[in-house]
Amino acid sequence: MPAIEAKRLGKVYQVPERAPGLWSAFKSLFKRRFRDVPALIDEDFSIEEGELVGFLGANGAGKTTTLKILSGLLHPSSGQATVLGFTPWERRPEFQKSFALVMGHRTQLWWELPAQETFRLNKEIYEIPDAEYEETLRELVDLLELQDCMPVPVKKLSLGQRMKAELAVSILHRPKVLLLDEPTLGLDVLAQKKLRQFILEYNRRRKATVLLTSHNMDDVVELCKRVLIIERGRIVYDGSLRQVVERYATHKVIRADFGSQVPDLARIGRVIEQDGTRAALEVPRAEVSRRASELLSRFNIADLTIEETPVQEVVRRIFTSAE
Repeated sequence: MPAIEAKRLGKVYQVPERAPGLWSAFKSLFKRRFRDVPALIDEDFSIEEGELVGFLGANGAGKTTTLKILSGLLHPSSGQATVLGFTPWERRPEFQKSFALVMGHRTQLWWELPAQETFRLNKEIYEIPDAEYEETLRELVDLLELQDCMPVPVKKLSLGQRMKAELAVSILHRPKVLLLDEPTLGLDVLAQKKLRQFILEYNRRRKATVLLTSHNMDDVVELCKRVLIIERGRIVYDGSLRQVVERYATHKVIRADFGSQVPDLARIGRVIEQDGTRAALEVPRAEVSRRASELLSRFNIADLTIEETPVQEVVRRIFTSAE
């Protein structure tokens, strides 16, 4: 049996609407009008035990809605889903002790208290035996380098420290399924790297099933061999990440600030954005180092960054190709 399975999964939100004006606002107090907004449409996929799968899509495509259904936070409007054989929205205690949902923009750490107090609270919530708790805590603190963070109030931790502590407290009960929604959101490059290394190590040690959403292609490239891509509530691609990168993310973006007028860059790459003294160029992935070096040697550049093709663009290309 797959660790995660969805069959014809659908979710429709009812969104209130009204005409502008005071009179319309008054009428809406007595009779509200709604329109249906589909978030998921007949979603079908399965993930085997121990798989680490990327879940990609533009904002509003349905990624977070899917994770919330799989974690039991939302009821679907149609279809079925199982996680470790459980129906998530039944919220049975056995199920709730077997998974974890980590959202990069949400926290379960108590803001005013040291992180170690939330760890102790979760120990009691999940009824973790003392010996297992101490063993897991030592392992997590060591792997994530949290030794100096545990006694410090959460509000005084850096974003990277908070995110590492957030991930650690979420898997304190050794979940078999890990649902990660933008886990590296807002972190610097070094913190992102350490967090990715930890996710890989946890997947390897515990044979945990991981479903990961991210707008950072580095997360997906380093962690996932398989990806699901969703667009407007429908799965439009399910397969190898390597094929996605080779076919749809063949370029990278170089952003440069010239400090003055932007020169002619046609020889270096295709200019996709230009604003004042700044320009963004799309260059072939295999040529990015050489083209960046050429920029730095030929022009006086105040700042330069190299970025992956945005996931939204990758999704757009896949969806266009599928039509």
